[in-house]
Amino acid sequence: MSFDSRVSDGIAEVVLNHPPVNALDSHGWNELARCIAAHGQDSSVRVVVIAAEGRGFCAGVDIKELAADSAAITSVNRGCYDTFAAIYDCAVPVLSAVHGFCLGGGIGIAGSSDVVIASDDATFGLPEVTRGIIPGAGGTQRLPRLIGPERALDLILTGRRIDAREAERIGLVSRVVPSDDLRAEALTVANAIAENGPLAVRAAKAAVWRGLDVPLDEGLRLEQLLAEPVRQSEDAQEGPRAFIEKRKPEFKGR
Repeated sequence: MSFDSRVSDGIAEVVLNHPPVNALDSHGWNELARCIAAHGQDSSVRVVVIAAEGRGFCAGVDIKELAADSAAITSVNRGCYDTFAAIYDCAVPVLSAVHGFCLGGGIGIAGSSDVVIASDDATFGLPEVTRGIIPGAGGTQRLPRLIGPERALDLILTGRRIDAREAERIGLVSRVVPSDDLRAEALTVANAIAENGPLAVRAAKAAVWRGLDVPLDEGLRLEQLLAEPVRQSEDAQEGPRAFIEKRKPEFKGR
């Protein structure tokens, strides 16, 4: 297995662990996609954290596999696509905790996540054109929508790397922390999300991402459609009640 997965207190941690650089072959990408999708369908999970062991977060696809078999490009590209789609479509928020290098498919993971926390030693890049291919599995589509086409093309066409601070400045990263604090900060953010009303969190995530694909007036209607069932929930009664009673709310997800 190219990663480890565990669930505790509503937080699913998926930790890439494929030395030396966490580059995944087609099987690894397919397994990762299935893992993320399963966590999104698990009612006990309120947030997913993707992190990594070793020298870096993820170096993307396994170049050795591509070099050995040209047909593998299609297979690994499909695995990447399914993984990024599973993250983007996951019903619960997905947080990426990035350290060291985050290249190619690694940026695909981060760019599909809802929150990205990077250590101050992290570097980001899309080296595909330097190897005669282009960023696939949505690499030329999601990134321009996230940071703008000009900034995306700067990275895509040159293959250059940027540090964590530049990644934060252009909107690829949510926040930057010292490397020693990365896991603690990621879990702090994850716990803050997990403590909130799960129905509200899921609806808010869906409203933001789905709303970006439609005109504003349609987005406002979508927001109301998603918000109304939440307003009618037991959680929506529990939140104000707990505030008045000066206690921590006990959300049930119903």
